[in-house]
Amino acid sequence: MIEIERKFLVKSNDYKRESKKKTLFVQAYLNTHLERTIRIRISGDTALMTIKGKSSENGLSRFEWEKEIDVVDARELLKICEPGKIEKYRYEVDHGNHTYEIDEFLEDNQGLVLAEVELQDENETFIKPSWLGTEVTGSLEYYNSNLINKPYKNWK
Repeated sequence: MIEIERKFLVKSNDYKRESKKKTLFVQAYLNTHLERTIRIRISGDTALMTIKGKSSENGLSRFEWEKEIDVVDARELLKICEPGKIEKYRYEVDHGNHTYEIDEFLEDNQGLVLAEVELQDENETFIKPSWLGTEVTGSLEYYNSNLINKPYKNWK
């Protein structure tokens, strides 16, 4: 249940040509405490509840527990979430031995595009696609739970 991932800014739209899947996500948070977050995410007729723990010092790993829940229940839970929500398109791109998840944010976070790659080990090597930009792993401002309160549109 430990998630290991690295996060990067995306410097071009070339990932869209390579994408095998595009999905719209709507998500909000029941809790955005620094020690733990509890997220509700809906995509079509699928919903998930995810609990994430505090990141390691280097930002590469943290506890993650995820469970599929009924969409009707998820919609009810959204009503009691903290104010704000995240809407984004997620693209999936296979590159080398890994699948990159690229999030193109909408609404208050429009213009922000982030790529994540999950790893089996913190020292695992991976092939970086040409559209991958600056690494932002561990940068708290790029956590989805923080983008609700400090949206990208207010960064400039």
